[in-house]
Amino acid sequence: MSIFDLAAFEATPLKHDPFDYVIVPGFVRADAKDALNRDYPQIDKPGSFPASDLRFGPAFRDMLDEFASAQVRAAFSRKFGVDLEGRPLMTTVRGRCQQKDGRIHTDTKSKIITVLIYMNSKWENPGGRLRLLRTKDNLENYAAEVPPNEGTLIAFRRSDKSFHGHKPFVGERRVIQFNWVTDSGTVWRERLRHRISAWIKGVDAYA
Repeated sequence: MSIFDLAAFEATPLKHDPFDYVIVPGFVRADAKDALNRDYPQIDKPGSFPASDLRFGPAFRDMLDEFASAQVRAAFSRKFGVDLEGRPLMTTVRGRCQQKDGRIHTDTKSKIITVLIYMNSKWENPGGRLRLLRTKDNLENYAAEVPPNEGTLIAFRRSDKSFHGHKPFVGERRVIQFNWVTDSGTVWRERLRHRISAWIKGVDAYA
């Protein structure tokens, strides 16, 4: 059975203010959540880490494989009106948030589509809620705010105005990030950068 509710994704209209994005609560099916949380990588440091270098269980592996499928890629191509055929997919995973996380940014130009899938239980903290912003310098001027609730997806097309960020939060904040990028060199460079960062922080979640 599919882990993702692609029908819900397909049925959700793409929004364009202030840039192209879609939000799908329940994108991860309810009957898949327990296994995914059980098999989620144990990450006790802040930062993003390449999924290919982490230890995790079979349900998490199944989720990564399904997202990398041609069916999912085609659905995102249709939604955003962009040809993703042949574009590399980069996957990183977060387990914890630190005070400085969430600063306003647009993502690097090598990223085409950014996808975030949250895997947290009910979120009540005012911090850590991603905001899609209309300007580069005002966290309060937002078009949408997304609590990182379990199973929620947010995806957007990177542009020079795809500003996003969130209020500070310190603690566990589980999120899987997928990016279709322009070329394989981007994947290699980002993986190296994240590995160096993990080495400096002493992260022990690596295989």
